[in-house]
Amino acid sequence: MRYLKKLLQSFRRNLRAVKIWRSVLALMTFLWWDNQGWTYLGGYNKRKKDRRQTLRAKWLTQELLHLGSAFIKLGQLLSARPDVLPKGWIVELASLQDKVPPFDFVKAQEILEKELGPRCKEIIDIQQTPLGAASLAQVHRGCLKSGRQVVFKIQRPGLETFFRLDLEIMQEVASLFQKNKSWSEGRDWIGMAKECQRVLLRELDFQIEAEFAARFRQQFLEDPAIQIPGVVWELTTKKVICLDYLPGIKINDQKALAQQGINPSKIAEIGASSYLKQLIEFGFFHADPHPGNLAVSADGSLIYYDFGMMGTISQRLRERLGEMVRLAAIKDASALVEQLQEAGLIAKGIDAGPVRRLVRVMLQEMLTPPFSANIMDKLSGDLYELVYGKPFRLPVELIFVMRALSTFEGVGRTLDPSFNLISITKPYLISLMSSTNSNPNDLINEIGRQMGELGSKAVGLPKRLDESLERLEQGDLQLQIRLGESDRQLRRMINAQQSMGQSILIGCLGIAAALLGSSNQPSFAIIPILGAVPVSMGWIKLQLKMRRDERLERIQDSNK
Repeated sequence: MRYLKKLLQSFRRNLRAVKIWRSVLALMTFLWWDNQGWTYLGGYNKRKKDRRQTLRAKWLTQELLHLGSAFIKLGQLLSARPDVLPKGWIVELASLQDKVPPFDFVKAQEILEKELGPRCKEIIDIQQTPLGAASLAQVHRGCLKSGRQVVFKIQRPGLETFFRLDLEIMQEVASLFQKNKSWSEGRDWIGMAKECQRVLLRELDFQIEAEFAARFRQQFLEDPAIQIPGVVWELTTKKVICLDYLPGIKINDQKALAQQGINPSKIAEIGASSYLKQLIEFGFFHADPHPGNLAVSADGSLIYYDFGMMGTISQRLRERLGEMVRLAAIKDASALVEQLQEAGLIAKGIDAGPVRRLVRVMLQEMLTPPFSANIMDKLSGDLYELVYGKPFRLPVELIFVMRALSTFEGVGRTLDPSFNLISITKPYLISLMSSTNSNPNDLINEIGRQMGELGSKAVGLPKRLDESLERLEQGDLQLQIRLGESDRQLRRMINAQQSMGQSILIGCLGIAAALLGSSNQPSFAIIPILGAVPVSMGWIKLQLKMRRDERLERIQDSNK
C-alpha cells in the first residue's frame, strides 16, 4: 500500500513537471520567434512587435492562471521586476488577479475543526457561501458567541504540498536559465527563484499575515479616515486567520458610492494620502492595493483588506529618498545619479553618461509645469523602459510603491477627472526633503562636511594643475570629448557596418554550402554550415543590441 502511494505521488509529480516544462518551453520558443525579423509579415517595425508582445503577455498571464496558485503568485512577483521583463509584460502581469472557484464548505469546516479544535465552540454561525475565493484561500463570514461579527480566511486544502512541488520545479527552471549565458547576463535567476520561494512560503503562514494586519492597523489607529480590521488572535492559526468583519463598497463601484452620497474624489485623495503616509512616515506599506482589496465604508472612510503582501522600506533608504527628492527638485541629474549609485539602485562601474542624460530628460519632463494628469503612470512607464536591460536595479519595494501610486492615481482620475496627485504629494515631499536635515546639528555637520570637501579641493588644485601641465608637455595627457549625437551616429554606423559584413559572410557561406551540397561530395557542405553558426549567433546578438539602442534613443527623443 505504501509502495502504491509513493508510486502515485511520483506519477503526479512527473505529470506536474511535464505540464510546467511544456509552458516554459513554449515561452522560450515564443521569445526566440519574436526576436526574428523575418517572422513579421510585411517587414519588422516597432508597432508590430509591440502588438505581438501584448499577445504574448496575455498568453503568459493565462498560462500562469492555468498552472495554479504558486505560479499566480510568481506572476505577481515578476510584475515587480522591470529589469527582467519588458514594459508590456509588466503592465499585463500587474493586473493578474487570482479569482478561482471556491472549494467545498465541508472541507472548510474540516480545516476549521482541525486547526481550532475546542475553540470552534466560540463560533455560533458561519455562512456556507464564501464572500470571496482566491488561489490561496477563501473567506467566510461568521459570528462569535460574544456577538462579534468576523470573517475567516481559510487556506485551501493540500496547498502547501502543491506549493513545495511547484517551487522545486521553479528552481530547476531557474538553473536552466542561469546556465545559458545570453539569458543569465546581468540576472541571477537562481537567486530570484530562492527569493520567490521565501516570499511564497511566507504567504502560506497566516500567522505572519495576522502580525502584518495588526502592525498595519496600529499605524492608522488615530486616523478616522482609514479602517483596518482587527485580528482575533485566539481563532488564528497557520492556516486560518480570523478578522473583524468590515463591510464596504468596492472602491471602483461608482454607482454605489453615488447612492450613498460619498464624494469619490475625496476617497481617491484619502487613498493617495494614506499611501504616502505608509511610505514616508511608517516605512511599512500595503504592497497589493488593487480595487479588490480596497473598499469604502458607509461613513466615507477607506477600508484595507488582505495583508499577505506587505513591504518595508528601511530608515536608511527613506533618508536617501529624502536626498533624492531634494536633488530631483533642483534638477541636479549628476548628483542624483551619484545618489542612486550609492543606494545601489544603479550598478557601479558603468558609463554613467547615458544614464545621466536619461535622468535629466525625465526630470525636465516630469517636474516642469503644467503637470501631466497621469504623471505617475507616465513615470512608471518611463522607469520600466529605462530599467529593462539597463544597469538600473530598482528594489522590489520601490516598484510596488510606484505601481500602487499609479493605481491610486488611476482610481482618482476615474472618479474625478481633475484629480492631481502632485498637489496631494507636495506636503509629504517637503517633509521628506527636510527629514534628512531636521536636526540642527545634522545641518551644521553637513555644512562642515561640504566646507571640508571644498577646502581639500582648493588646497589640491595647484598640484593638480601642475601635474596636468607636466603631462601635457610630455604628450601623456589625452583629451576626451563626448559629442552626444555624433557618438550615437558613429555607434550606429559601426553596428550597421558589422551587421552588413556578417550578413555578406553568412550569404557567402550559404552559397558555398549549396555548391558543395550539389557536388560529388555533398558531405563537405557541413563545413561552411558549421562556420555559419557562430557568425549567425553574432549577427543575432548584434541585431538585439541595435534594437535596444533604438528603444533607448526613442525614449530620449520622445521626452525632448
